[in-house]
Amino acid sequence: MNNMRNVQIPSGGLGSLARVLLLGGGLAYGAMNSLFTVEGGHRGIVFNRVVGIKEEMYPEGTHLLLPWFERPIIYDVRAKPNLINSTSGSKDLQMVNISLRVLTRPNQAKLPELYRQLGTDYAERVLPSIIQETLKSVIAQYNASQLLTMREMVSKDIRRILTERARFFNIILDDVSITQLTFSREYTAAVEAKQVAQQDAERAKFVVEKASQEKEGMIIRAQGEAQSAMLIGQAIQKNPAFLTLRKIEAARDIASTIASSQNRVYLNAESLLLTTLGREVK
Repeated sequence: MNNMRNVQIPSGGLGSLARVLLLGGGLAYGAMNSLFTVEGGHRGIVFNRVVGIKEEMYPEGTHLLLPWFERPIIYDVRAKPNLINSTSGSKDLQMVNISLRVLTRPNQAKLPELYRQLGTDYAERVLPSIIQETLKSVIAQYNASQLLTMREMVSKDIRRILTERARFFNIILDDVSITQLTFSREYTAAVEAKQVAQQDAERAKFVVEKASQEKEGMIIRAQGEAQSAMLIGQAIQKNPAFLTLRKIEAARDIASTIASSQNRVYLNAESLLLTTLGREVK
């Protein structure tokens, strides 16, 4: 035991071991932090502790950097949906509840500038404010009824203004669409009452037109009957045999009706108008 206590490790050996451990740790740290990967649909930029944000943009793949001196900043450059709800006043002072869906993505060529100005949470910083302002300015240019009938034009105006505003912040808009458009309860009730009144007016107009047409039909029918009676009277005056011919036709119709009946009917010649010819002969 005394001999083991007297054993001394050379100081030079400890220093070499420490240097090996430090060198190995440094190499491992450098190997782990000298590479970074940009996934699909993303782009990267690099922050350098000496020069700041580098202007180079890194595409998809694996890239080199200086450990500790540099760190990667990754941006998702795929289009993302943003849903914004707003309450705005129309030109005729009606309150409008509108929901807008916007597809946005960062401008890949301006990622270093975008990071300096807004960071990686650019959408939360910029989009709510510019969308709210744009919606209020556009909605105020239309009446409530125009917002319904001219919805496509309203959407185009919103997209045009939003695209210009977002371009100033290095944000690209791929699509803008109105997902919901509603009005206050009072205005909705007034519109429904107006529609009911219009339907009632149209129904009353139809009834009046129908009565007028029926009246004209009765007049025309009466005129036709009067004209027919006048023509028959003239025919009888000109040719007395015309009346006899009509009696024969009436007798034929009566005989045909009785013949087709299942009941047995006994009529004399006078009832069947069969004495017409005999009287005329006499």
